[in-house]
Amino acid sequence: MSAAMEALANVTNGTAAGAGPEAAEAAHIVAVAVMAVVFVASLLGQMFVYNQTPPSEYTAREPVSPGEGMVWREEGGKAVAKPKEAPVYARKRKELSNKVFSWDEVKQHCARDDLWVVIENKVFNVTPYVERHPGGWRPMVHTTGKDGTDAFTEFHPASIIERWLPQYYIGDIEETPVPPLVRDFRAIRQGLLARGFFENTSDYYMAKYIWFGSLFAPALYGVLFCSSFSAHMVSAVFMAMFWQQMAFVGHDAGHNAVSHHRDTDLFWAGFIGDMLGGVGLSWWKLSHNTHHCVTNSVENDPDIQHLPFLAITSKLFKRFYSTFHDRFFEADFFSRFFVGYQHILYYPVMMVARFNLIVQSWLTLLSKERCDFRYSEMIALAIFWVWFGFFVSALPANERIPYVVLSYAVAGILHVQICISHFMMETYHGKNTDNWIEHQLRTSQDVTCPLYMDWFHGGLQFQIEHHLWPRLPRRNLRVARKLLIELCAKHNLNYVEMDFIESNKHLIRCLQKTAVEARKLDSGDAGFFESPIWESLHLRG
Repeated sequence: MSAAMEALANVTNGTAAGAGPEAAEAAHIVAVAVMAVVFVASLLGQMFVYNQTPPSEYTAREPVSPGEGMVWREEGGKAVAKPKEAPVYARKRKELSNKVFSWDEVKQHCARDDLWVVIENKVFNVTPYVERHPGGWRPMVHTTGKDGTDAFTEFHPASIIERWLPQYYIGDIEETPVPPLVRDFRAIRQGLLARGFFENTSDYYMAKYIWFGSLFAPALYGVLFCSSFSAHMVSAVFMAMFWQQMAFVGHDAGHNAVSHHRDTDLFWAGFIGDMLGGVGLSWWKLSHNTHHCVTNSVENDPDIQHLPFLAITSKLFKRFYSTFHDRFFEADFFSRFFVGYQHILYYPVMMVARFNLIVQSWLTLLSKERCDFRYSEMIALAIFWVWFGFFVSALPANERIPYVVLSYAVAGILHVQICISHFMMETYHGKNTDNWIEHQLRTSQDVTCPLYMDWFHGGLQFQIEHHLWPRLPRRNLRVARKLLIELCAKHNLNYVEMDFIESNKHLIRCLQKTAVEARKLDSGDAGFFESPIWESLHLRG
């Protein structure tokens, strides 16, 4: 490593063989100029060329009919015409003597070790498969006891419906009318498929990779070929931007919304993402899939379980059991302090939140949780720490910690973008009983922005649409937004959206409201002064 550092220093100082100071300075100017041109060109491309598909494109495309008795399903990002009911079910229905279950019967089988799900009016006993489900057992358990059709079809391709489900079929559900809202929502999906909006284009992501390179190259150059403190800190900002922007593609791939082929997308999101970003895919998928299905559930959504530092609602003050973390959360003395000032501490917490993601990534891989790529992820994360450690060691000793802190702090903008999508919205206890559409509308909000700023938000600004259609390519979410707003107007549903600045202001007001409630709590309230920490501090017991 010392030899490499000496070689880099020689290049930087212009003392390499055959190169004088003037030549080195000229090379430096050319390198910086080239990176600046590529960066500006890539940024302009992201702003004005490779951004969201305009909503007008929806009506410009003629829909294709799937044919009589057929429906559109999605496979590999393509719309494929399939029978409304696969032929296998007619045969199996005879074998089962046309068995019909009531909803009361289905609701008796909602446990991890005894699980029935209802999809397209059919009942499936998926108990044998729960522990093998690639998305984890929690999304399956959390969507039982009600119609799971929309949650299932939005997360899975047609092949899963055709090849995987039939073996678990045990009968039909009693006749249940489809609500008009649900019927209209499913019609929107059919329209998006019929017009090809689930398809992705390779040029969109090729432009993204060039954009990433325009961020990563200055980050590397600023440390390896520059000696000033200011250049090093600028490098840290570019590294943070690289991580933030790359996370959006990782998010797309984690939902199989890039190539729509699971193994391909998980390779890019997992091995490449882990290796360059240091945050594990397995942890993210377990957490994120659960979050999608039970958004803002006090007991079930890990994305709002942030005690002792944050509490978005007073519902979190009471002792509760987290089904994700597999332990009780009980607000103690320290929780009361941090939550009591969370509106002040919020942004500092966001600046260090990336450190928590790194810890959670390793805890997941070292746990007994199902991880499809456990060892390859460990290798990828180890590679990250090797190259990043080598990279940071190229800095003067007194600049290493400031570099890491600044890069992680600026990358914290990603956490802010995530939080404003849900923290101000409705929360509830247990599993939600709403249909798929109303659940997402009540627990998510959009962030308005002009078309040329879509690159900055990475698709997260269309949070409602993403939650409703997680496999829909990011660049087509603006089209889905227009259709969803029309649907909400038709059915008199609330659709929440506000700009980035107003979203942050509203979030701080919500955090402050909860903080005031936390400071008013007294002995015995919410378990604050009944925790072991409080007992030991006051020598009780």
